[in-house]
This record gives sequence, C-alpha cells and structure tokens, in this order.
Amino acid sequence: MRQGRKYVALGMALALAAAAGFAFHGNPASAAPKTAAPAAKSAKARNTMRQFTGYVAAQDQHTLTVERRGRNPRSMVFTKHDTMTVNGDVAKDARVTVYYRDEGGHSVAHRVVVRTENHAPAGS
Repeated sequence: MRQGRKYVALGMALALAAAAGFAFHGNPASAAPKTAAPAAKSAKARNTMRQFTGYVAAQDQHTLTVERRGRNPRSMVFTKHDTMTVNGDVAKDARVTVYYRDEGGHSVAHRVVVRTENHAPAGS
C-alpha cells in the first residue's frame, strides 16, 4: 500500500516538473508564426488544377462561360490561357469539363475536354 503511494507521488512530481519545464521553455511549435502554414496552403491551393463541368453558355476570343444546370445552377467565366488545349469542338450547349487554375483572382482555363452523351471524353 505504501509503495503505491510512493509511485503516485513520484508520478505527480514528474508530471508537475514536466509541465513547469514546458511552460517555462514554451512550445517550439507554437512559437512559429501561425500565418506561415495557411499562406503556404493557400499558395498550394492556387497552384492546383481544378475542374468544372457544365454546358457552354458563351465564348469569345478570350473567355469561355460554362454553366452548371440542375438543382444548384452555377455559372463560371474562364479566361483562356495562351497554351490552352481543347479536346473536341467547343460549341454552344456542348457539355465540357474545364481544367483551370486560380491565377490572380481569375479562373484561367488550361484545358477543355468536350464530353459526349455518355459522358466519356470525345475522341476516346
């Protein structure tokens, strides 16, 4: 019984010493600037390729507008990248998947894939 009390007292003393040392020296992980991780994450998020599938609503020389129909309709306007590749004929009401990146607050289309009725890429 007395040995059990010694171990409990020893464990409590070690826990207090560890907590005091931790509080005194600080947590090195919390000392790092907290803005560094979200900034790196947001930079990575901007560089990732995203995709948007819908129907072509309008297009001109520099932009492509694609709308998603159905329960939650949404429309996006994409700026065409200089080296944008197009797989198929992009015509009004054609079902397309646009692969894009967010560059400077603008959605820039890098690749457009025209979908057929069975939702497979055209030319496959």
